[in-house]
Amino acid sequence: MHTTTAHELIKRLELIRHPEGGWFRETYRSSETVPAGALPERFGGGRVFSTAIYYLLESGDMSALHRIKSDEVWHFYAGSVLQIHCLLPEGSYQEFRLGADAAAGEQFQVVVPAGCWFGAELVGIAEGEGGGFALVGCTVAPGFDFADFEMAQAGDLCERYPQHAELIMKMTRV
Repeated sequence: MHTTTAHELIKRLELIRHPEGGWFRETYRSSETVPAGALPERFGGGRVFSTAIYYLLESGDMSALHRIKSDEVWHFYAGSVLQIHCLLPEGSYQEFRLGADAAAGEQFQVVVPAGCWFGAELVGIAEGEGGGFALVGCTVAPGFDFADFEMAQAGDLCERYPQHAELIMKMTRV
């Protein structure tokens, strides 16, 4: 039996690099739009009903802390457990484990609320060990738009959430 590698999936699924880290490809974008007047003001314009992507994260990489203006549903497909870190607007921390072992507390689906700072990393992979990856799907409604995407700045976030400075420094690139 052949074990699929991250490289094979990246090629087969035609994934490209994502600004937050990892690899992705949009697989669905609704053909219909929610008009600006039917959405909260934070959107500043109309958005498609929904979008979906494949997202692949390899060992040694991370999905750096970022936020978007919509809820995002993460779906586990294959590979290693993915730990999702969330800093909620009021300052609390929430952690999810996305994976296939429900008995170990892993979840097949996780909802990341709109407006929280979040990022992800593989767990259970030894430091420097290659070969690990997680393949997941992300569904966003109203649909994803890069105008709604903001990468975290470590200094700003540490000032706002000093109690989470260690995590912030680990999960940001700037």
